[in-house]
Amino acid sequence: MDGFYNIPMTIHLGCPIWSFKGWVGNFYPRGTKPADFLREYARRLTTIEGNTTFYAVPSQKTVAGWMADTPETFRFCPKIPKAISHEGKLIDNLAKARAFIDVMRQLDLRLGPMFLQLPPRFSPNQIDDLKAFLAAWPAQTRLAVEVRHQDWFESPHDELLDQLLAGYSMARVVIDTRPIRSLAGDEILKGSVYQALIEARERKPDLPVAPKRTCEFVFIRYIGHPDLEINRPFLDEWAEYITTHLRQGAEVYMFCHSPDNLAAPFLCRELHGRVSRELSLPPLPWDGIERNAQQPRLL
Repeated sequence: MDGFYNIPMTIHLGCPIWSFKGWVGNFYPRGTKPADFLREYARRLTTIEGNTTFYAVPSQKTVAGWMADTPETFRFCPKIPKAISHEGKLIDNLAKARAFIDVMRQLDLRLGPMFLQLPPRFSPNQIDDLKAFLAAWPAQTRLAVEVRHQDWFESPHDELLDQLLAGYSMARVVIDTRPIRSLAGDEILKGSVYQALIEARERKPDLPVAPKRTCEFVFIRYIGHPDLEINRPFLDEWAEYITTHLRQGAEVYMFCHSPDNLAAPFLCRELHGRVSRELSLPPLPWDGIERNAQQPRLL
């Protein structure tokens, strides 16, 4: 594609968190302690959607610990703190943004694209604020932007946003919540998982899936269903999309969520397997590790 950087074929797969006790005995080995969660996570997947930074800026000591627990090939994608994205005008919080960038740059090679999630109230009427903020953003620090107001997905705002992001070589975050909006299979999920599914539907925005590529990398957030089988057609669709863009030279960041968190890493592995059937990809680090509990598989 004209104007896009020619970079090696790379896909990064991960989840929104690494500190989850429910993965002990299935994704993590039995007996894994919380202090070792990140190390075990990085032995299996290759990136993390850093939601913790949305609530607090980590200390230098914390960032140093992240580096010690991960290989150089691992990528952190920190979420911009809500004190920047959700409190007042973006441009008024520019100093806070620059301070946050300075902290995150300590990750060096492990720093992937940062992630700006705008609140649902941030409409196209505020595009001048977004323009000013993006214009002041350091060009050497990659950024992905997620919009949640419905008007951003309608013409002409949809096209104007794509043009704005492309002009600064920034990605438009794609969020897919379709799997948790399907009622198929809900009856068998009654109980705690069913309740989590309902709550997740209420929390996640019901937005159109807009798989737009505006720069040299793609940033996808997939909110999967706890029943792995229900995800099959959606994963097939995303595997085809990812394969297409990898062949065009894009770098792909794909983050799999699920309402109860349990299925998220297994969704990553299923997606990697699908893309690997079409392209020659490096194996996931996970592929070389024996696990105590068998991974559930899709058909």
